Amino acid sequence: MRRLSSFLIQKPYTLLIYLTLPLVFMRLWWRGRKNPGYREHLSERLGILPFTLQNSIWLHAVSLGESIAAKPLIEKLLATYPDLPMLITHTTPTGRAWIAKNFSPQIQASKLYHAYLPYDTPCFIQKFLKRTQPKILILIETELWPNLLYVTHQVGIPSLLANARLSERSFKRYQKAIGITPLMLQSLSHIAAQHHNDAQRFQQLGYPSAQISITGSMKFDMRLPLDLETRRDQLQALGVKGRPIWIAASTHLGEENMMLEAHHQILKSHSQALLLLVPRHPERFIEVEGLIQNSHLSYQSKSSQAEILPKTQVLLGDTLGELLIYYACSDIAFVGGSLKPIGGHNLLEPAALALPLLTGPHFHNFQAITANLVQQGAAQVITNAQTLAESVIELLDHPSLQTQMGDIARSCFLQNQGATDRHMAIIAALLDSQ
Repeated sequence: MRRLSSFLIQKPYTLLIYLTLPLVFMRLWWRGRKNPGYREHLSERLGILPFTLQNSIWLHAVSLGESIAAKPLIEKLLATYPDLPMLITHTTPTGRAWIAKNFSPQIQASKLYHAYLPYDTPCFIQKFLKRTQPKILILIETELWPNLLYVTHQVGIPSLLANARLSERSFKRYQKAIGITPLMLQSLSHIAAQHHNDAQRFQQLGYPSAQISITGSMKFDMRLPLDLETRRDQLQALGVKGRPIWIAASTHLGEENMMLEAHHQILKSHSQALLLLVPRHPERFIEVEGLIQNSHLSYQSKSSQAEILPKTQVLLGDTLGELLIYYACSDIAFVGGSLKPIGGHNLLEPAALALPLLTGPHFHNFQAITANLVQQGAAQVITNAQTLAESVIELLDHPSLQTQMGDIARSCFLQNQGATDRHMAIIAALLDSQ
């Protein structure tokens, strides 16, 4: 790697990172009360790793959603470059745990390594780079860190912002950061944008159009697990087979009460209906269980592995890594983070399973994908508990409408595949340019 030149990054930003580190570690320790993963491997966040690599391919997927989106790309990189070690970094323990579970053979064979991303300071990043010696940095979606990008650029590591998306809200924030955004973006080697709207926003921030490709979203290249049907059958055998089931997936604070209120209405016309409620964050499982108790609905927790009784009205999905199984058992899917101004979550997993889709109006984090599904008739936008109940009841009353919407969703999913191969071509060109 080339010798690191003097830093041009804004000193106030870097100073602020250093000053807030004690608070950041206190927050990690506090979050570790509910999720012990936040208290583990703390040295990695300072750039101290338990392994040394050479010529690694480094991919950063901040959390669970980005890790799932990157899975097809990780698999192709491992197959295409078997002699180069693969390094995956994360910010959250949920993303780290998912990679550990889904790539266990490669980790055991020392083909893939995973760690937390160091905090965005020059010294932590330099320490990290000395231990990993990456040939390329691949950032998934919108993970832009000023010092990370500047340091890697200065030492000659090409960087790709992959599966890139930039919402209108994020675009406005970057516009305001006039002291940092231009330097940060000029350190990127290439941007692979999901949609032409994302590409246009990056161009408006000053990024050269010649270094932007519109590749589509790698989320469409997701492959369903080979054992999905078997695991679905195992869950159905616990007592849910034959019942009308709607799932509220990836819900956030303030949404669960609306789900439960809607389910009260649904039960009036479909007394055997089962709500499968799956909170987005594992640390909220106990909190959501309390909400269900207060709703006076009969419930069970999936983690109990007990037979699901006919009187059970809500099944709490309080297990990790089983969302696809929950979807596979469902007839209708509501995807959360969208009734509150959070930005929504990925609708493509239930779309791949041909489920009719429901979403709230706040889906700006997945604007292009969700808007397309709504426009095509695969998804409906609901605004509150009442409209949610009405939509679920209508779909339960009309199985042909369920099938129609589900078929459209599946078709949209299949028609937009191929982004992973387009990313691989860009990565090969960046590696060849060194």
